[in-house]
Amino acid sequence: MPSPAAKQPAPLVLVCGDDEFAVKQRAKQIYQEWCEQLGGMDHEILDASVSNSGEALKVLARLREALQTLPFFGGGKAIWLQNCNFLGDERAASAQAVTETLGEIAQELKDFAWGTVRLLISAGKVDKRKVFYKTVDKLGAVEAFAGLSIDDKDWMQQAETMALQTLRGLKKEISDEALAELVSNVGPNARQLNSEIEKLALYVGERTEIEVGDVAAITTRNKAARAFALGDALGDRDLPRLLRNLDEELWEMKFDTQKSEIGLLYGLIGKVRAMILLKEMVREGWIKPVGDYSRFKSQLERIPTDKLPEDKRYNPLAINPYVLFKAFPQSQRYSQEELIKAMDLLLKCNQRLISSSLDEALILQQTLVQIVGAPRKESLKPAHGS
Repeated sequence: MPSPAAKQPAPLVLVCGDDEFAVKQRAKQIYQEWCEQLGGMDHEILDASVSNSGEALKVLARLREALQTLPFFGGGKAIWLQNCNFLGDERAASAQAVTETLGEIAQELKDFAWGTVRLLISAGKVDKRKVFYKTVDKLGAVEAFAGLSIDDKDWMQQAETMALQTLRGLKKEISDEALAELVSNVGPNARQLNSEIEKLALYVGERTEIEVGDVAAITTRNKAARAFALGDALGDRDLPRLLRNLDEELWEMKFDTQKSEIGLLYGLIGKVRAMILLKEMVREGWIKPVGDYSRFKSQLERIPTDKLPEDKRYNPLAINPYVLFKAFPQSQRYSQEELIKAMDLLLKCNQRLISSSLDEALILQQTLVQIVGAPRKESLKPAHGS
């Protein structure tokens, strides 16, 4: 993501992307900076969120008028075309009249004498193939903010960086473990992350340091973060909680088309793989049980990277350190043989979900019961120092 401290913005800027919160924050920052630099009172904000092509054409007409109207009191003029939703593949964007008008405005922007006039456009998805986007990209600057996604391997690191920037702006500090717990609770949702940080800042009051207890007391777990509860129940070897969480996930799946049984399964495979890798790291003498997150991270940083595989699926350092920290005591609840068997059962479950006509929920339930089962006594010994 682009840094807010980037070079001086061009007279024409497009801020866009799936991360609605980041787009709005960055666009607001640019607009405020322009208003301060230009002075005067002739700045304009045009709402470009429309529901049909007719409304889009009216907005574009207002944009043309704003560009052609000189500042009444002299000086400069900043124009913000805000929340534009007809630059991508939306229905309004596909109308021929809108496409043609955008093409005409693109040509006008090429010939425009900018002087002290600035144009800022904030939007969600944009079609980079269209003439309008190509013109803005060539004449001015484009800042794109991709939204955080649970499918991104480094989404937790990105979210932690965002959280730290926001907290520093509020003059608050946060421990490593509290930061990781906050991000784990909230999941890949920039808007909610900012909201939870504001709640935390109010909760701790004049105290500058935020601790794990504060996060546990005040933050809310969202849908994506609650998906981790399934893996945690598996790691804790708690069959009643595991089946209860599975039922909740399957119920939510009826209303969320982005979720699937295969997606749940892959999450569980990732959990078991992490526990297997932790077992191996202990066997190699690279890590020892510790109850402090900072000390655990320090151990990971000392692992010789030349001893690890290049394939990220089998490289423990490719996993977020907090995920490993949480999984460490859980790995002590299983023997290495049980974890290998669990991986085999999950892979067979994958095959059955794809090829079998049996109910998907039943297949998952049977597999999880087989994995958790009745644990061996020696596998339940708690990790020293955990």
